[in-house]
Amino acid sequence: MTSQPSSKVRAELAPAGKLRVGLNFGNFLLTKRPPPGGEPGGIAPDLGREIARRMSLEVEFVHYDQAGKLADGAKAGAWDVAFLASEPVRAAEIDFSPAYLEIETSYLVPAGSTIRTLDDVDRPGVRIACADRAAYDLYLSRSLKHAQLVRAEGIEGSYQLWVKEKLDALAGLKPRLVADAEKHPGSRVLEGRFTAVQQSIGTPKGRDAAAQYLREFVAEAKASGLVAKVIGANGVRGVSVAP
Repeated sequence: MTSQPSSKVRAELAPAGKLRVGLNFGNFLLTKRPPPGGEPGGIAPDLGREIARRMSLEVEFVHYDQAGKLADGAKAGAWDVAFLASEPVRAAEIDFSPAYLEIETSYLVPAGSTIRTLDDVDRPGVRIACADRAAYDLYLSRSLKHAQLVRAEGIEGSYQLWVKEKLDALAGLKPRLVADAEKHPGSRVLEGRFTAVQQSIGTPKGRDAAAQYLREFVAEAKASGLVAKVIGANGVRGVSVAP
């Protein structure tokens, strides 16, 4: 078990007296939108509730529809803890725990595409639909040398852009790409992955005691089987406990 939180940890994690947990509802693998008058479900809300329970705090969920907007909330002080992918660009404003789970990414290509492998994608003239400021967008922005990223708002927006503009590939989380492929006979999700998105728990920079507590929480949650239990309880496929 993680150690009992000190008064300093409590003050940094819940300066308003309750734990404000930022969630990205654009990531359907980690979050489920609440019914009217209800509470959100999913892996991230469940882990957020567990942190609040261990600290004997009330939890308040702060809703976002994109990862980029959630990350922006750190500088604005809109949340105390957030569930999002750790990325170097975001680390300027957020202290991240080690990853608690990971999600593989790949590309979806249309029927008849000459693109056969991941390496085939990064070629001059190839246009890739991508969710703006998603973790894999940030990764591809650093990594691609020749292909062009064409960005849209959110995961659904990038899918619609791929369809409407007849782009060469759609970058995304594998579980979503598999579902999208079923709507387009002959389309293919490429074998392998170009990265695995590392989902972590973050807190705004400058809260060192809070950041250390979250690091300890994630280490214990993985070692004890809590993360695996929460994944199983939510019936989520396509994610795995991070090493």
